[in-house]
Amino acid sequence: MSDSQSSNALRVGRRGVLIAGLAALASPALAKDDLDLFVAGEMAKAGIPGLALGLARNGTVRLARGYGFADLARRRPVTSDTMFHIASITKAVTATAVMRLAELGRLALDEPVAPHLDFPLVNPHHPDAPITFRHLLTHVSSISDVKYYEIDFRQRGVDATLALGDMLKDYLAPGGRTYSREGCFSKAAPGAAWDYSNIGYGLLGYLAGRIGGQDMREQTREAIFAPLGMRHTSWTIAGTPEALRATPYDLVEGVLTSVEPVGFPDWPVGMIRASIADLMRFVAASANGGVARGTRIIDEQGMAQMLDMKTPPGLPDWLTGQGLGWMESKLGDGVKINHWGGDPGVFTAAYLDPAARSGVAILTNVTVSAESKAAVKRIAARLLAA
Repeated sequence: MSDSQSSNALRVGRRGVLIAGLAALASPALAKDDLDLFVAGEMAKAGIPGLALGLARNGTVRLARGYGFADLARRRPVTSDTMFHIASITKAVTATAVMRLAELGRLALDEPVAPHLDFPLVNPHHPDAPITFRHLLTHVSSISDVKYYEIDFRQRGVDATLALGDMLKDYLAPGGRTYSREGCFSKAAPGAAWDYSNIGYGLLGYLAGRIGGQDMREQTREAIFAPLGMRHTSWTIAGTPEALRATPYDLVEGVLTSVEPVGFPDWPVGMIRASIADLMRFVAASANGGVARGTRIIDEQGMAQMLDMKTPPGLPDWLTGQGLGWMESKLGDGVKINHWGGDPGVFTAAYLDPAARSGVAILTNVTVSAESKAAVKRIAARLLAA
């Protein structure tokens, strides 16, 4: 919304004060249209300090808009260029980078990944069952995050100092410092059961770097971000300009408290910071057969494969399908392809409707809650129905 929002700055205080401040954003004097009123109302109900949203159709970004505050203390409003931590929506970018390599003939989705690595990779419970690229992309690799969550590799306020390759070798190779037969691998065979795996997506990014002959971050900058004109997108905290950062917040005992951004060594999993204006260009391409702004980032067949939903054993009730990177779940009265993201002080979502060649994204700077999750879903449904 407009800069006049700053005169209605939200105070960090009790939840009632926060909601009253957010409700003020919905006043007719500030509203651009009915969407603004609707969004401001949802923010007030959920206690969301700052939000950005976007809509794309037929490969073109039709809307990119900011609401509320990127930084409460400085009264800095969210704009379409404010850079939010998009968290696990990053996985859709990582999956796209891998699919580009498949398109170039550098890898096959159903081939084992182990020959491409510089360390051994085998599920000790199923030593004769190889792990493939498709297994990793669809979260059925049998690589477990149990040990991952016990350790917590995140660093507060800075980018991680541990290298991705070192983290993976320690976690996945026998004799590694964090290796555990039970904690790093499930007892299900590769391909046999769905089990969301951050480590698996970290491995995909590492593999893309080895196979592509260049760090995957550089590959995405050259082949995805730059061609789409994504100028406000970064893989690192350090690369995110202070003036454009969305400050993350947590709601603790009814009080909004700023929290430090998190950095982690498995950057392919969820480290991207991006503005809504930038992210929507990627979403536009993903919903439009791989092309946006006249630029193709992946061929149409590859994009169709990514969005071809399957129902592997063990898929949780809150999902209706799993694709290559993207997922599918209920939204309103139907189902939509999507990916969500969450970390301390951030909750994000992107939805695709490839049949209508439409996509939306919503970025917020507060830790997820039942209220914010419901609000984001209602906003997404409204945008897609517009």
